[in-house]
Amino acid sequence: MKTDIEIARAADPKKIETIASNIGIEEDYLEHYGKFKGKVNLSINNEKLKDNDEGKLILVTAISPTPAGEGKTTTSVGLVDGLCHIGKKAMICLREPSLGPCFGMKGGAAGGGHAQVIPMTDINLHFTGDFHAIGAAHNLLSAMIDNHIHWDNQLDIDPRRITWKRVVDMNDRSLRDITCGLGGVGNGIPRQSGFDITVASEIMAVFCLASDFTDLKKRIGNIVIGYTRSNEPVRAKQLKADGAITALLQDAFQPNLVQTLENNPAFIHGGPFANIAHGCNSVVATKTALKLADYVVTEAGFGADLGAEKFFDIKCRKSGLKPDAVVLVATTKALKMHGGIPKEDLGNENVDAVTSGCKNLERHIENIGKFGVPVVVAINDYITDTENEHAAIIEFCKNLGVQCKISSHWEKGGAGAADLAEEVAKLADSNSAEFRTLYDNKMTLWDKTECIAKNIYGAAEIIADKKVRNQFKKLEDDGFGEYPICMAKTQYSFSTDPLLMGSPVGHDVPIKEVRLSAGAEFVVVVCGDIMTMPGLPRIPAAENIDVDNEGLIQGLF
Repeated sequence: MKTDIEIARAADPKKIETIASNIGIEEDYLEHYGKFKGKVNLSINNEKLKDNDEGKLILVTAISPTPAGEGKTTTSVGLVDGLCHIGKKAMICLREPSLGPCFGMKGGAAGGGHAQVIPMTDINLHFTGDFHAIGAAHNLLSAMIDNHIHWDNQLDIDPRRITWKRVVDMNDRSLRDITCGLGGVGNGIPRQSGFDITVASEIMAVFCLASDFTDLKKRIGNIVIGYTRSNEPVRAKQLKADGAITALLQDAFQPNLVQTLENNPAFIHGGPFANIAHGCNSVVATKTALKLADYVVTEAGFGADLGAEKFFDIKCRKSGLKPDAVVLVATTKALKMHGGIPKEDLGNENVDAVTSGCKNLERHIENIGKFGVPVVVAINDYITDTENEHAAIIEFCKNLGVQCKISSHWEKGGAGAADLAEEVAKLADSNSAEFRTLYDNKMTLWDKTECIAKNIYGAAEIIADKKVRNQFKKLEDDGFGEYPICMAKTQYSFSTDPLLMGSPVGHDVPIKEVRLSAGAEFVVVVCGDIMTMPGLPRIPAAENIDVDNEGLIQGLF
């Protein structure tokens, strides 16, 4: 059996100008990054696409995943290839992979099997340099903060209340907590700080939520980097950092155009963390795609309780996007895990466990319904699946009044996703979506958090000590009370306990801390231990990645 990288290497890619031309992007709006990658100038929206009708927006999300994931990206790619296979004009919008997870656990994140985006090695590694630009932009602000304090500190920034760290796009636990400014007067003011991974940077979240360059600069200027000695927020624009940071992001902000294995167009742009941020690709890429294609497929991070909720309540709320349909990805392995089967036995047929685990699937279906968007379930077909297990899932969904389709895109590409594509197109074209967010902007931050916990997680209540409750109050007093909530919790369970499988109800959601993202315009509510700087596993994927004697990269999945 060929590996993902071997399948990708055997592909017959078309030159990027051909991919662009096929969806109406003229050469004047395309900047080449080699033969098979390009950036699309955003001026195309005002000059060529402004009168185009918008296509249908389709979100791909998943049930609560196993540690290996349930194949959202693979299914998203397969669905687009499937839509094009049945004669539809479709394209995909995805996040860019981070180097940290690539060299840590994943070894690559560009789809898999015969449902991939290419050039796979480029996308997984440096790509077009967007993440490097975002990291440089973030660290420029870090440097300007410390420089301001070094030279007289006219804003009276309290070094003990600086919330802005530095970033690097690598899993490096040794950098989580550091002391900087050591070595004497010439090296600045000693203080405690740390590093986050680049995808956890607020610059990344801002980058992906901004609607244009003007909005990007405004959001960057509004970032709160810390507080004064009188506990007043200090913004990036007070340091006069917003202009230079925007300049660093000018090229990166243009969406990246690549293709699938079947030569269908793909925007891959931006990549915020799916727990500490909202986990969606850029708004500018999504909106541009909607003017270029009749069907646009995008995805959100982790399961629907995290990813879909944030897509709806943050990305759609802030951008005005209105999804037409949702694809909920499920696998027999994950359902068996939620049915109580240990990991080592997930490859064995167990219809009873699948049926029991469908309670998790049912909860996600119910939750998506609360946003007024119709849903279809996609079974991501694995070679260890059995007909009896598939039949049990299909029957369970039928009893809920929901269509369920088996998709064999990993093995067969677009042809294997044709049935799913037919159903998704039918659902999107039905115009049955009545999209709504879960809560109103005017609700208090506490009530918004409670609304998510009770309505999406099935919790009895949220709990927090006085210090955390005061953080909520402080944010409202400072004028941030109308921001949406970005929940940071484990992706493996509806609860905050990653080992609590299935469809738990009546549990408590403890809130550890609250973090402000004033540029991204949301409030992060941290539940449990959430790492913004991951570490490498005992045997990192990096150990198996190499370059052979022919100069070909090996070891990316």
